[in-house]
Amino acid sequence: MNKKAILEGLLFVVGEDGLSVEQIGDVLEIDCDEVKELIMSLKSVYEENEHGIRIDFLGNKLKLTTKREHREYYQKLIENSDANSLSQTALEVLAIIAYNGPITRVEVDKIRGVSSSQMVRKLVAKGLIKESGRSSMPGRPIFYEVTSEFLDYFGLNTIDDLPKIEKIGQSIDLDANIDLYHSKYKEDK
Repeated sequence: MNKKAILEGLLFVVGEDGLSVEQIGDVLEIDCDEVKELIMSLKSVYEENEHGIRIDFLGNKLKLTTKREHREYYQKLIENSDANSLSQTALEVLAIIAYNGPITRVEVDKIRGVSSSQMVRKLVAKGLIKESGRSSMPGRPIFYEVTSEFLDYFGLNTIDDLPKIEKIGQSIDLDANIDLYHSKYKEDK
């Protein structure tokens, strides 16, 4: 088992959320000293010129980040019109924010069932969504809503011009205990 490779994968999976030394130790089932050795080993690999990423401690979390010296190329990518087409994921996040905004990223994640943090950052960078205040929930998460650029991109005058979505069927409480044996579907005798 290559723990350095596993650490790299873990950092990639958590993205901007990052991992603490303790979390890495818990997942890999190793002590903090061994975690620190792994971090330093992986960090030295990324410091070589052949790599475009590096490891940073931001707050008390370890995160994969891009190298600052390549910043001008990342900016070109964001500004490049070919890179500005919207993926299925981007459209999902935009639809959730458009229909439910203002909404926090955590609420978007709950609706989608997966993390949307990276896509939210990209959509903010593209100017399609913006921060619109802070929630009163613990941690005071940021509210997001669509921008006028979003309306222009989709040819809308106002947010009210979005197509109406009608609920299909009734919602199902997945946590409710359902007695399948005594349901309305009974076997004929």
